[in-house]
Amino acid sequence: MYISAPVEICFDLSRSIDLHTKSVQHTREKAIKGVTSGLIGVNETVTWKAKHFGIWWKLTSKITELRRPDFFVDEMVKGTFKSFRHEHHFQKQGNETIMTDYFSFQSPLGLLGKAVNHLFLTQYMRRFLKKRNQFIKEVAESSAWKEIL
Repeated sequence: MYISAPVEICFDLSRSIDLHTKSVQHTREKAIKGVTSGLIGVNETVTWKAKHFGIWWKLTSKITELRRPDFFVDEMVKGTFKSFRHEHHFQKQGNETIMTDYFSFQSPLGLLGKAVNHLFLTQYMRRFLKKRNQFIKEVAESSAWKEIL
């Protein structure tokens, strides 16, 4: 995704707990443990509670790698998934930032989990990330980022 904003702003908005909460209001997602506001940093964790598919879920993720303003990685340490890794990459190109996500996950329950991924979960997660990234873009390209950072 191309964003007309400095790479440092895009990077920090992407690791803002407050921005994340605003960007996913439709799931009533809320940080309930660990870093619950501000910017999350390397080796810090956050536990999220959110409603997906009509069910409340909890997921704890940890920032396992961070090199500002180029990239950071969050990985699930506790939650419903068998595994979950989300890489956030940022590249300056002229006056814009290229923001790229690499997201991988495995569902539990073996073949049943693979079927769920194929039937709807992978597409659901893509839409979730696109919606969140569009929100980051809108905030970064306006003066609204000043209220968050």
